[in-house]
Amino acid sequence: MSELSELKERRAALLNAISKIENGAQEYRLGSRSLRRADLGTLYAQYEQLTSRISRIERPTCTVAVLGRRRGG
Repeated sequence: MSELSELKERRAALLNAISKIENGAQEYRLGSRSLRRADLGTLYAQYEQLTSRISRIERPTCTVAVLGRRRGG
């Protein structure tokens, strides 16, 4: 699996977790067991970091300047 596809897969999983928390599934219980998902702020930060890394891989930043010659003197 390439780095880009792995990052996109991780980002999709984070988005899924964020969506579940936003829809009220932050914490739930099954019998005597309970599950608490990660902090929403932490997930948002991780999502932004992954999005930034994906953008850098997909669109490397390279600036090229084309300078024209002046005519006349």
